Amino acid sequence: MRVVIVTESFPPDVNGVAHCALQTARHLVDRGHSPLVVAPATAAGTGPDACAPCPVVRVPSLPLPGYPQVRVALPSRRVAAAMAEHRADVVHLASPFVLGVRGMAAAAKLGIPAVAVYQTDLAGYARTYMGIGEATAWRRIRSVHAAADLTLAPSSAALHDLETHGIPRVKLWQRGVDTVRFRPEHRDETLRRELAPNGELIVGYVGRLAPEKQVELLSGVCGLDGVRVVVVGDGPSRAHLDEALPGAVFLGRRTGDDLARIFASLDVFVHTGPFETFCQTVQEAMASGVPVVAPAAGGPLDLVAHGRTGLLFPPRDATAVRDAVATLAADPALRTAYGDAGRATVEGRTWAAVGDQLIGHYGDVLAARRLVVAA
Repeated sequence: MRVVIVTESFPPDVNGVAHCALQTARHLVDRGHSPLVVAPATAAGTGPDACAPCPVVRVPSLPLPGYPQVRVALPSRRVAAAMAEHRADVVHLASPFVLGVRGMAAAAKLGIPAVAVYQTDLAGYARTYMGIGEATAWRRIRSVHAAADLTLAPSSAALHDLETHGIPRVKLWQRGVDTVRFRPEHRDETLRRELAPNGELIVGYVGRLAPEKQVELLSGVCGLDGVRVVVVGDGPSRAHLDEALPGAVFLGRRTGDDLARIFASLDVFVHTGPFETFCQTVQEAMASGVPVVAPAAGGPLDLVAHGRTGLLFPPRDATAVRDAVATLAADPALRTAYGDAGRATVEGRTWAAVGDQLIGHYGDVLAARRLVVAA
């Protein structure tokens, strides 16, 4: 199968869309298929994509105002040309909003089936960074997803949002996690002593430091006795969080085995943002055997079993975040039980397993197109 993956982000970008697109490309290659990636050019230009398992076509881009780490693709004929030259059987639109809209138009013009993967709360993102109202953003989202042969939602909450806003032909497709890289055995006592030299309980956040992530909700946790907050990531809220989280350790952006070692060395993982359509870092914490505290909204509702693998709190409630962490801080046995249960829950959610599900969705779309042609 020849697949063109049109993605709004791709490594070296570090985010959920980029990571999922990379894992999808890798799995397609592993299964003997022929993917091609179309993505915005990076800030450094269009040099070789060393980490990519397949060819990558880069489209000219500009930094997103207010968040220069994110690149927005400019109009380009490269999208349609890449699809035609690759002789695509199916087009995979990863979190389509700007480049993906052009990808959908090109696929329609060329008569190629398209699978649109909804992955980001684009309406909230547009409101925060682009000054676009949610109703306007949803009209744009609806226009591209309604044109797709199939839309894949990462969680039951996202699926509900899509259907509520009139998106047809939606199915659930969750994300995988690298259960070899992220595992409890990578806990590092030397690192723990560096982060918490007085033996403090280590509470970690991993992700973008941006307004919609509401990382400042950890402020109350910073005030708990015997607790050290560790923040991994970067973004436009970094300077603000220096003041909002007194005593926190900021490690910046970390990836790969380094990130896995940090995850496994935490005692509690907290995710604060209420707008997650999935929340990959929650799965990575669970795979690392770490109990999770997360908002009772969006993707975490599918991932965290309250009272079994972690604790859910009302969104935007800093007091509830602090109280949940305090509960776990006071009970080592509970932390261990939640961590063990979390690891057991995600062990079967490998990228290979969800990648095979995706290939199945491609096959269903191609079969449906053949039936239409035959009719």
